[in-house]
Amino acid sequence: MTHDQDAELARLRAQVAELSRPRRTVRSACAAVLLALVLVLTPLAVVAAWTASLLGDTDRYVATMSPLVEDKAVQAAVGTRAGHALTEHLDLNALLQQAAPEDRPLLARALGRLGTPIEGALASLVQREATAVVASSWFHTFWTDANRRAHTTMVKALTGEGGGAVKLTDDAVTLDLAPVIDQVKQRLVDRGVTIAAKIPEIHTDFTLLESHDVKRVETGFRLLQILGNWLAVIVVLLAALAVWLARRRRRALTAAAFAVAAGALVLGLLLVLARAFYLDKLPAGVSPDAAAAVFDQLTRFLRTAVRSVAVLGIAVGLGAWLSGPGRRAAQVRRLWSAGIDATRGAAQDIGLRPGPVGTFVHRRKRWLVWAVLAAGGLALALWSYPTGWVVVGLVLAVLFAVSVIEFLDPRPAGPPGPHPAGAAEDRNPPEDR
Repeated sequence: MTHDQDAELARLRAQVAELSRPRRTVRSACAAVLLALVLVLTPLAVVAAWTASLLGDTDRYVATMSPLVEDKAVQAAVGTRAGHALTEHLDLNALLQQAAPEDRPLLARALGRLGTPIEGALASLVQREATAVVASSWFHTFWTDANRRAHTTMVKALTGEGGGAVKLTDDAVTLDLAPVIDQVKQRLVDRGVTIAAKIPEIHTDFTLLESHDVKRVETGFRLLQILGNWLAVIVVLLAALAVWLARRRRRALTAAAFAVAAGALVLGLLLVLARAFYLDKLPAGVSPDAAAAVFDQLTRFLRTAVRSVAVLGIAVGLGAWLSGPGRRAAQVRRLWSAGIDATRGAAQDIGLRPGPVGTFVHRRKRWLVWAVLAAGGLALALWSYPTGWVVVGLVLAVLFAVSVIEFLDPRPAGPPGPHPAGAAEDRNPPEDR
């Protein structure tokens, strides 16, 4: 090419670059906005998915609430509430007059053994029997069965329709303890206090959740119920669109993955702050220990989801970063390849060679790696309620499978470059990576 042609080519390149710069700037700005949305919407997506699973899975709800029956603070709170409700209805003088003459000596002996004033003795006996009821196998069965039967009612309560054993008042979600009180009354009768049989049915509430903002929570709950798992899909689509719009797609994928992880960690922090705020605002008469146990159990699977999403985001982000052209990433890949090469060499020294399998792996290496990644993603998608450890296990399994593929490839690893185990190959020129 002549000097004039070179100059004209340089001018045209500069003109093309100048014309394309605003478009690239707009695309980059849009990608940045989308990544910010991913960060903001990730906590809401996790909560929405948790809400949908709590509403749609009775077994999951029962698994959430059942461990509370073993909690000493909850047992103490339920026993105290039931005992106090029953004691308040024990008008001793009136009940003694109603007792049959043949029952009075037995009642006197039962109370006399306690060695305290008769009112205190009766209250102590009632509380002791209430404590025995909530520690019995009957209460374990009652709690599990009641939560299973009440699941539909709980859904109605949290969606504002109310009714049933679980009720939504202006400031609390409560559970009626009438069956527990009936059991206490029966135990009193069995102990010789037959006068307890004359007590009418008593309804008293045990507070599952109490807040002056229940109605506001109810509105948010219904909104999250509508969004369900769709919000998580929206977050993934926004992240994919941000990567597509970005000039440096590998870097955008890394940022999107870390944004998802950061959003999950923010939600975890908000849960810690919400727990402290909730316990600090409890009304008088509510057991803080029991309230803490209920809060922890209700948010148990939500905290598990937070850990799972955070681990997954970090794993994808690290994978995208390690597959890039950065110096540190190349050093890590070089170290990994050196270890595989050394292992392959040691195996060949003792006569272990891949043979035709190695040839096949070498020809189909890229497809095999992508198949492993797809299998890991599919396993994660099909896993019901994966925990953080499940995500870690799947990531390690994928890394192990990719290492085996590298080991079976008979050709030594070349100069470190972008590895297919991370993100998709960037289509942008090197200066845009």
